[in-house]
Amino acid sequence: MTGQEFLASLTRGDRRLQPALRSSVALTYAELSERVRVCADALSAYGPRVVATLLDNGADWIVADLACLAMGAVHLPLPLFFTPEQRQAAMSAAGASLLLTPASRHAQASSDMDVSEVTQLGGLAVRLLPFPAIPLPAGTSKITFTSGSTGQPKGVCLGSAQMLDVAHGLADATRGIGIGSHLTALPLPVLLENIAGVYAPLLEGACIHVSPLAEVGLQGSSQFDPGRFHAALTASEANSVIVLPQMLRAYAAWLAATRAPAPPQLRLMAVGGAAVGAPLLEQARRLGLPAYEGYGLSEAASVQTLNLPGADLPGSAGRPLPHARVRIAEDGEIEIAGTPFLGYLGVPATAGDWWPTGDLGRLDPAGYLHVEGRKKNVLITGFGRNVSPEWVEIELGNQPEIRHAVVYGDGEAELGAVIWPQGMASAAAIDAAIARANQRLPDYARIGRWLQARAEFSVDGGMATANGRPRRSAILQQHPDLFQSVRPFSRV
Repeated sequence: MTGQEFLASLTRGDRRLQPALRSSVALTYAELSERVRVCADALSAYGPRVVATLLDNGADWIVADLACLAMGAVHLPLPLFFTPEQRQAAMSAAGASLLLTPASRHAQASSDMDVSEVTQLGGLAVRLLPFPAIPLPAGTSKITFTSGSTGQPKGVCLGSAQMLDVAHGLADATRGIGIGSHLTALPLPVLLENIAGVYAPLLEGACIHVSPLAEVGLQGSSQFDPGRFHAALTASEANSVIVLPQMLRAYAAWLAATRAPAPPQLRLMAVGGAAVGAPLLEQARRLGLPAYEGYGLSEAASVQTLNLPGADLPGSAGRPLPHARVRIAEDGEIEIAGTPFLGYLGVPATAGDWWPTGDLGRLDPAGYLHVEGRKKNVLITGFGRNVSPEWVEIELGNQPEIRHAVVYGDGEAELGAVIWPQGMASAAAIDAAIARANQRLPDYARIGRWLQARAEFSVDGGMATANGRPRRSAILQQHPDLFQSVRPFSRV
């Protein structure tokens, strides 16, 4: 399906008057289509090749994204949690010619950059940018910046056909669940929400509830208020929502503490961005949350595998969706094909059908994918044992006293962990939590010593990615005394 065909499908006769968006305004599919046309016509007058947006979640973001599809421009969505330096670097690398921001943020945004001209389009400020055009892979429709483990994100170039193939695969796989409405709880510039929370619902004629992130409990990139999230989820009566593992952990703990009932209309709570673990999923389901883990990556236009009602194995990442092909290389690396990206900004596309993900995993006889950690993160202990730190971190994170844990130990006689506690958990409580986790691990994968983190692992602090993955090197730099600490932990 092309972008034009997708947009044409929004106004099929059987859905023109159905609700499409509920935000500060309510739009039917016909009204959404008209807003997209007006926005595309207005932006086309500038002749832009790459349109950057710096917008909170809302109808304006979705209209601008669809307008770029309509006029064949490349959309560069900038997360609000990017620093001014990261925004400048992304726009320069992509050769952005326009920037859309809320008109109310004119003074703030203008102070970040050299802006030669500003006009207004509805509630948006349109800024002409000074960056020269740069060569892009043929067919590029969107540039999304990955949130990898290093401090400098990479620009992934995606085509509309690949993105819409993923959206179709998700729509086909979830059709039997009966999702008539979806709540956006992740930033829309994060590709997962863009594809699974906008394109897939629109393909199915569902209604998208989209509000500023603060209204659904997300502040910045890593501050989450489960009570506010619960209120938004309940009020929207949404049938589906996408969350990160830390959001699920905090929400499940909040439900258990408050004894509030899970929203009865919720049918699918998809969890992605990082490994989840069976204990957390089982806890969530006991509380009434239909939580299902999936797996994907920007280089494949997002979701590739997903557990679903009736096709579910907690602890796995699910089976491949209709658009995806998955295989395991001889060294255990997960490789994918089917919806390939077009290349990175400034880097020629890699030849070949199969993309090495950098993740280690296995496919079981029933076809479920088990993700076992990052290939580059594997630790080789001083005794020559290979350990995936993510495996140990899941066991630690399943303890209620531990909010975040990052494991190290390459070349060491024992593993060590940097721990950020849940709430006001004491050192003794963390000791007990580590002891419980160690009982579930073989001796070579147990934690021998730990330090309490000096700051929370957040994007703002430079120690986490947008989807909650730790920036391991940055955390270790902040805790160089881990293996010289005076807090050894007795093995059990």
